Amino acid sequence: MKVKCVICDTIHDLDNNDPLAKKLRNRPIHTYMCSTCHDRIERRTLDRWATGNFRPYRDPISDDDW
Repeated sequence: MKVKCVICDTIHDLDNNDPLAKKLRNRPIHTYMCSTCHDRIERRTLDRWATGNFRPYRDPISDDDW
């Protein structure tokens, strides 16, 4: 199965029996990201976490007694 990375637009070949290929075939909303782009995003996110200025959205915690 040929897939295209959503960030760098490179085309990769996945084995048809690969679980990721099956997921992409059965659920078209999912997109493919190559390992290079995934590693780059992960590394830069961890760098932002280390600065202390990165504040991800978190659901507010409610102290409801129900």
